[in-house]
Amino acid sequence: MARMTAAGAEMYALVERLYPLCRSITGDGVRATLDIVGEYIPLQVHEVPTGTQVLDWTVPQEWNIRDAYVADSTGNRVVDFAESSLHVLGYSVPVSQTMPLAELREHLHTLPDHPNWVPYRTSYYKPEWGFCLAQETLDALPDGEYEVRIDSTLADGHLTYAEHVVPGQVPDEVIVSCHVCHPSLANDNLAGIAVATFLARALAEQTPYYTYRFIFAPGTIGAITWLARNAERVERVKHGVVLACAGDSGSLTYKQSRRGDAEIDRVMRHVLAASERPHRVTEFTPYGYDERQFCSPGFNLGVGSLTRTPYAGYPEYHTSADDLDFVSPEAMADTLSVCREAFAVLDRNRRYVNLSPYGEPQLGRRGLYDALGGRSDTKQAQMAMLWVLNLSDGEHGLLDVAERSGLPFDTVADAAGALAAAGLIKA
Repeated sequence: MARMTAAGAEMYALVERLYPLCRSITGDGVRATLDIVGEYIPLQVHEVPTGTQVLDWTVPQEWNIRDAYVADSTGNRVVDFAESSLHVLGYSVPVSQTMPLAELREHLHTLPDHPNWVPYRTSYYKPEWGFCLAQETLDALPDGEYEVRIDSTLADGHLTYAEHVVPGQVPDEVIVSCHVCHPSLANDNLAGIAVATFLARALAEQTPYYTYRFIFAPGTIGAITWLARNAERVERVKHGVVLACAGDSGSLTYKQSRRGDAEIDRVMRHVLAASERPHRVTEFTPYGYDERQFCSPGFNLGVGSLTRTPYAGYPEYHTSADDLDFVSPEAMADTLSVCREAFAVLDRNRRYVNLSPYGEPQLGRRGLYDALGGRSDTKQAQMAMLWVLNLSDGEHGLLDVAERSGLPFDTVADAAGALAAAGLIKA
């Protein structure tokens, strides 16, 4: 895994700031999250009113919460939202009652197999209330009356999401999406938010070929809302990656798009293999994160998903054990590095046409061999020129050349640049 970097430390610091906030698919927690991200990169924030039709869905009511607890007969809070936002069932309707433990149990959620962890549970589209707590806490509760209080509101409001755009040389877009709806879960998906934020900052320091659009939106309903509101833009989306679970110690996993042969799929496979990092590449399934929305058959975009350990692939997933100790600066730095490597390939993967296709052009006369003098990879660079010339037929891109020749993509791209400068090929 990558060593500690300044970016890794900064990303971890961002995760630390975001961790205490209570996020959901709507509400002030999302806004507070985007306010913090907005300190790092400029964001265009969108507010979509409750009741708005978005494809087959409707924007729900907005949920906000101020306080929640379960208190025993002495007034001691045995479950307290102030200690962790995970303690309340997400989207719980307001409640203020006193009830016996037997009745209260019907609204309590635990993880018996991990008795000291608190689960993450929600009820977005069914009116319900509840609390999440450690099994060992529940086991220690004596029979008796308990005060139950959830000071929340569920009312017409807005769904909030944000975008950040890094302008490119062409209007064709690469989208990078991460969800901003999970409460105190460091890996899922605060690490994804942090990596996306610092990837945007890195790209802004360059002049990329593609336009890069970063989408910070609540899971499922947020991506669906973005697609519904950007139908005219979807044709511009040529590639995309959904970032999630970006900070744990597991090896990288790339889940391919529905197409399976989209350019982003090929690029990710190539970059991960060439890097010699431990990794997995998996086939598309219509379950997981928002790649399933972008890859729904009506859109069928070339969007894959990059994680470390995939969703539900680690015991700590959707529990209080997905905390600040579960993620590391080194892991986030490694995920960021792979994204930067992949987008560098994607940005330079051009198709060229050989302007001297009849026989091999005389490279020495044009000073191309001399230009390679002193390079440690002179022979590789010479071979790259020959491969680029041979496969520059308008049908093969530079990634095709790298894969067929077995040469590093950077070497191939450098060769193409030299040949184009000499007037032997053109894009």
